[in-house]
Amino acid sequence: MADEQILVDVKGLKMYFPVTRGIIIERKVADIKAVDDVSFYIRQGETFGLVGESGCGKTTAGRCILQLYKPTEGVVNYWDEELKGYTDLTKLKGETLRKMRRKIQIIFQDPYGSLNPRMSCGAIVGEPLKIHGLAKGREYQERVDELLSIVGLHPYFASRYPHEFSGGQRQRIGIARALAASPSFIVCDEPISALDVSIQAQIINLLEELQGRFNLTYLFIAHDLSVVRHISDRIAVMYLGKLMEVTGRTELYENPLHPYTKALLSAVPIPDPEVEARRERIILQGDVPSPLNPPSGCVFHTRCPIAIEVCSQVLPEWRNIGGSGDNEHWVACHRV
Repeated sequence: MADEQILVDVKGLKMYFPVTRGIIIERKVADIKAVDDVSFYIRQGETFGLVGESGCGKTTAGRCILQLYKPTEGVVNYWDEELKGYTDLTKLKGETLRKMRRKIQIIFQDPYGSLNPRMSCGAIVGEPLKIHGLAKGREYQERVDELLSIVGLHPYFASRYPHEFSGGQRQRIGIARALAASPSFIVCDEPISALDVSIQAQIINLLEELQGRFNLTYLFIAHDLSVVRHISDRIAVMYLGKLMEVTGRTELYENPLHPYTKALLSAVPIPDPEVEARRERIILQGDVPSPLNPPSGCVFHTRCPIAIEVCSQVLPEWRNIGGSGDNEHWVACHRV
């Protein structure tokens, strides 16, 4: 069960990528609004799921939290146990940010592209230990062997290179690397989407086991709603750079309020032919608008089956219509 302490508090996060023209003299002509005014929090020890279709800004939001991208606007408050207070990650630079990276790590989506092919497995896993000066000599080798064992790999594999491993084994190496510096918060950026279905369950079980063992907090980014329901405590639904709905996993699946959430859930297959035949499928019309020129008002109104005139004119208020604590139910919709 997640602690009540809020570990990561994101407020008004925006990430705009400039579009420029000109060869000799470049000038900005527009912005791609990848993440547009997003706010949420993650409690210590919980898994916060972030779902949405491709291109909605999920990965960008995760990288902004880690400061791999410097946000255009917004605050990312991180609870520092040593200081007994919050640190705004967006204000950190240089050595201060480098030290903070011990506590915040990422597991990348692509197990093939995220590992350096010129480095051995042991060197990849041990790199954070060298960078942060956490171990040397025999202690370093023992820690690398321990990390490999923790993720289910034999320490004998330390001298092998990434091309000698399968996709699932490579992702385990990536997980071991993320654990090396003993972080408290890990962004899991679609860690199973590139893997076979049979391997996906193994990686999910491994992540859950590690969370209980090391009291980790996850931001779990995915587009597979059935996986997110299994691993997450609370879930946020994202569309075109904005949050549509945030609530507990049980509440989201049993009582979805936003029409976009309902459409996503209607596409999840149910392993019961009779139930599958009876239920109503919601098929959205049209294509996802460009983040270069998002619609006015509610960004979902161009595809929404219940949109009214106000939806195209006024941005819906982000409001909590549930209770408090685990019963909070945030939604941005005029029709709710």
